[in-house]
Amino acid sequence: MSGTGRSILGKGPSFRFDYTYSVWWNLLLIAVGSIFVTIGIKSLAVPHEFVPGGLFGMATLIYYVTEYLSPGWIFFLLNIPIFVMAWVKVSKRFFYYSGFAVLATTVFYEFINVPIPVENQLYASVASGVIVGFGAGIVLRSLGSNGGLDVVAVYLFQRFNLGIGKFYLAFNAILYSLSLLRLPPDLIIASLIMVFVTSVVLDNTLSMFNQRKLVFIISDMADSISHEILYTMQQSATFLTGFGAYTRKEKNVLMTVVNNVQLKKLEEITFGHDQNALFVVENTFSVLGSSFSRRKIY
Repeated sequence: MSGTGRSILGKGPSFRFDYTYSVWWNLLLIAVGSIFVTIGIKSLAVPHEFVPGGLFGMATLIYYVTEYLSPGWIFFLLNIPIFVMAWVKVSKRFFYYSGFAVLATTVFYEFINVPIPVENQLYASVASGVIVGFGAGIVLRSLGSNGGLDVVAVYLFQRFNLGIGKFYLAFNAILYSLSLLRLPPDLIIASLIMVFVTSVVLDNTLSMFNQRKLVFIISDMADSISHEILYTMQQSATFLTGFGAYTRKEKNVLMTVVNNVQLKKLEEITFGHDQNALFVVENTFSVLGSSFSRRKIY
């Protein structure tokens, strides 16, 4: 298959409201996500003396040792030097949104009280990880972050292409090594389970609405299939030039990107025109540009 191709675009609406960069949408995501993070930590992690990962984990460890101030206020104070760096090194918009997230988490931690009577340590660590991961994922869908290490991680990734996961791994390794000086091993293991569940749920929350399917359709009826994709599904597509290894003939290969809901409809259209078509589907996480998501600029 050659690398050349031509795009075919449907005649859908010429204007599509993009709320991704609107202030109200980002503040809503941050506020809702911060509520979940607060509930997961205050209602489950702190009562069981778990140490969450990242800077909030450092704040809770300081609280367990000193019992001075609350983890929410300690988290706020630890963020002050980090947000100076965010203002200078990342962007002012990122600073404001992330600052709002830290302020919201601090305020919610002081005033929201949702008792969750889970006595079993393992159940509590899993439940806390699910709630915190979901909340953190919602916040990271905005143009800000949860504050703390997220600010440093974004800067290091943009500046040095240092993987965010590697940075968190190194920090948490130090954090849990220090925790062993104060907490029993059982609590450290439960905390590690919580952090692992948090990371898995966070990743799934980020990909929940971004999952796309890259579809290649090889068919002698590619023209008529493309026409239905354009005018029935209101979806764009691209013709790629292919060359049959057996027939030694050129033919058009149709490429398009759809979501999970559209995939079945596309399959019906394809085989409704050509029962002998080849329908190839690949999973893809991020599709930017055209009618899909805009590139996130902090």
